[in-house]
Amino acid sequence: MSSRAEQKKAILALEDGTYFLGQCFGAEGERSGEVVFNTGMTGYQEVLTDPSYRGQIVTMTYTQIGNYGINPEDMESGQPWVEGFVVRENSPIYSNWRAKQSLSDYLRDHGIIGIEGIDTRMLTKHIRDAGAQIGIISTEDLDPESVVEKVGQAPRLVGRDLVKEVTCQQSRRWGQSGYEEEAIPAGQLSLEISPPPRRWVAEEMPGPSNSLRGYWETYRVIVVDCGVKQNILRHLYRQGCEPITVPATTSAEEILASQPDGVVLSNGPGDPEAVDYVIDTARNLFGKVPVFGICLGQQIIALAFGGKTYKLKFGHRGVNHPVKNLETDQIDITTQNHGFCVDMDSLEGTGLELTHINLNDMSAEGLRHQELPVFSVQFHPEAGPGPHDANYLFGEFVQMMHRFSAKAAG
Repeated sequence: MSSRAEQKKAILALEDGTYFLGQCFGAEGERSGEVVFNTGMTGYQEVLTDPSYRGQIVTMTYTQIGNYGINPEDMESGQPWVEGFVVRENSPIYSNWRAKQSLSDYLRDHGIIGIEGIDTRMLTKHIRDAGAQIGIISTEDLDPESVVEKVGQAPRLVGRDLVKEVTCQQSRRWGQSGYEEEAIPAGQLSLEISPPPRRWVAEEMPGPSNSLRGYWETYRVIVVDCGVKQNILRHLYRQGCEPITVPATTSAEEILASQPDGVVLSNGPGDPEAVDYVIDTARNLFGKVPVFGICLGQQIIALAFGGKTYKLKFGHRGVNHPVKNLETDQIDITTQNHGFCVDMDSLEGTGLELTHINLNDMSAEGLRHQELPVFSVQFHPEAGPGPHDANYLFGEFVQMMHRFSAKAAG
């Protein structure tokens, strides 16, 4: 274990000329990305492995990170996706019965640069005031003027398609123990006949006996992988669904050929307007199958119906964002990770109505189509920051699929 004085120096520089000097942990090198902050006290492993953070250098606002290490159970994908990781203090020791390695070793193994020893409170306040900015984290060039100049040449996030960098390459089914090992050959989704999961749905019979009857149900759900988090797939499976992830470039015709009961448009990174191919796919699915959008999926749905999106000043990233359900007046405490949002003023004439709002800034957090089986949320219902306030949305999706299939059969 090396002391801070023995650690290699590192720098984080922003495009407006602001810079911070600190110490390196994890890998060494130089990377650029949009510098953002996450207010969660825990959950750094989920943050690192969330594909939605592709293209971003993430600052954790909590003072000490890494104290419970890294374990294989809490991964949201197969690898970390952040461009860099910024903390006030990287814990030199870790202690947790599930932990297999330290945060520093994990970042080093995956080539992710970390910087510690900087004033993350000052950095966070600067981002809130000036907005999220492109920055560079480096251990190779410590000259502030030189690094700031490089930032001016770094790629921006607006207009950039990052979904193609994180989506799966082949279709895969999610089972009880995670992804099944063998990928589903392209164009053969409709040929799969292995038994999917089922759940028993009990119905109470009228009358004095209050007897129960029920039925087995299962739903094939195609998940358009724009950077899907694995916990979304776990929740779908627990609801009696057969989740199958497909590449984001999969067409509506290919999806419908698999005869799905429903489609999920997943979370993902970058500018929603840059993924026009997913927008076209969504547009060609509406009315033919129930659609549930999560995070980026909500933005895609809005754009497909003719709405607009915009970039937030510094985004929503954390585990304690209050969201009001306008249909029930219930307040949900939610996990969020997005830098773009649906413009509520653009929804007139689209058929979409607002179902949830963010109580911090009154931005759009949920949408539902007035006639078609389509709904979405901007937050992450699969995440459990402590409470499980938003789990009900997966049940609503199952009920929507049940109603749609019953109507089609009748």
